[in-house]
Amino acid sequence: MPADPEAAAALTLLSAAAVRERAHRMLALALDDKLPNFRINPEKMDGVVDLVLQTTRDAYPSFEVPFHSRWRHFVANNDNRWAAIADRTQWQNPSARARAEFDLAIVSVFLDAGAGPTWRYRDQNSGLTIGRSEGLGLASLAMFESDVFSANPHDPLRADADVLANLTLSDLERGLQVSSENPLVGLQGRVDLLRRLGQLVASKPDIFGRNDTPRPGGLFDRLAARAENGRLPAPVILSELLQQLGPIWPSRLSLGGIALGDCWKHPALITGDATNGLVPLHKLSQWLAYSLIEPLQTAGIEVIDIDGLTGLAEYRNGGLFIDSGVLAFRHQEDAQREHEVAAPLVVEWRALTVALLDRLAEGIRKRLGLDAVSLPLAKVLEGGSWAAGRRLARERRMDASPPVKVISDGTVF
Repeated sequence: MPADPEAAAALTLLSAAAVRERAHRMLALALDDKLPNFRINPEKMDGVVDLVLQTTRDAYPSFEVPFHSRWRHFVANNDNRWAAIADRTQWQNPSARARAEFDLAIVSVFLDAGAGPTWRYRDQNSGLTIGRSEGLGLASLAMFESDVFSANPHDPLRADADVLANLTLSDLERGLQVSSENPLVGLQGRVDLLRRLGQLVASKPDIFGRNDTPRPGGLFDRLAARAENGRLPAPVILSELLQQLGPIWPSRLSLGGIALGDCWKHPALITGDATNGLVPLHKLSQWLAYSLIEPLQTAGIEVIDIDGLTGLAEYRNGGLFIDSGVLAFRHQEDAQREHEVAAPLVVEWRALTVALLDRLAEGIRKRLGLDAVSLPLAKVLEGGSWAAGRRLARERRMDASPPVKVISDGTVF
C-alpha cells in the first residue's frame, strides 16, 4: 500500500467490492427516503423479477444463458463472426489467441459508450442496418479484422499501442460510418480515449509488452501470471484494469495522485474519511472485465468468483428500474431536463441501479431455486435485465431512449 494515506484510500475505491458497498449504502438511504433525487418503491420489484424472467425465457428457452459480455455483440443472424475468424486463423499457441481477443475486447468496449438514438451501422455481411451496442460491436470487429489498429498488415488481428496513439477522427468516422446524416454521440471522446490508451500502453512495456511489442492484449500475460493453480478471481481482472488503465479516463477525480476513473461525488454518501462523498461505479471497466472472462477461459484459465463483480451502472439496467416504477423522480421535471454525467441525480441513479441488480438477481434465483454459482449475475444481466430495460424503453418512448437524459461524452455510457 502507498505511504500517502490519500493514495491508500484511493486504491480502496478501485475495486468491485467498493462499488457494491457504496451502492448498497445508497440503496439504504433510498429505503429510508433520504435521497434528494429519487424515491424507491420496493414493492414493485416482484414485477421486475417477472419481466426479467420472461425476457430471459424468450431469449433462452433452455435457460442456458451465456455471460453478459462484448462477445454477444459479435453475433449477427446467428453468425458468430469472431468465432469464424478465430477458427480459420493459425494461432501460434492459446496465448497468442488470447492476446488478440484482449486487444479486440479492450478496443471494442472502449468504443462502446452509447451511440445515441440515430446512429446506424450497415453490416456488409448481412446487409442489416444496426444501431447502438450491437452496431458498435460489429463495426469495431470489422475495423479490427481489416487491420485498422495493427502496425503490421500481415498480422491484422492485433491493436498496437503506436497505432492507437495516432488514431485520427477520420479513422473512426470511416470505420463507424459516421456522417452528418449518421451522427454518433461522443465521437471525439472515443478517439481521445483510444489515443490515451495507446500512449499509456506504450509507456508500460513491462505490463503490456512482456511477450510482444506493447499492445493492450499484453495484459493477458499479466493476468495469467496472477492466476494461482490455473484459477483467477474475476475481481482481480477488474483491479488490474482499474490500476493499469486508470489514467486514460478524461477530466475525472483523483485522490492522492491516483486517478479514480468512473467515480463521482454525491453529497449523501458520507464516510468521514478521505473518500467522503465518493461513489465508484466503474461501468465500462466492469463491462470489459466481464468481456475478458471468456478469452481467459479459452486459454485454459479458470475464472472464479464471477459474482464478485457487480451489475453495470448504465442506462438500460438503470432504465429498467425507472420505467418499471421501482425508482421514481422526486421532482418530475427532472425527467425532462438534460443532466451531466457528474450530476448527483445521475450518480444516485447509477448507484441505485447496481444495488437493485443484486436484489433482482436474488429474487430470480429464489424463484428458480438456484444459487449464485449456477446463475451468476453475469447471466442475469445477459438474460435478462439489460434486454428488459431496452424492451420497456421501446414501449414507453418512440426512440427507445433512456428515461434519464444524460449528456454523454462517449466515455461513460
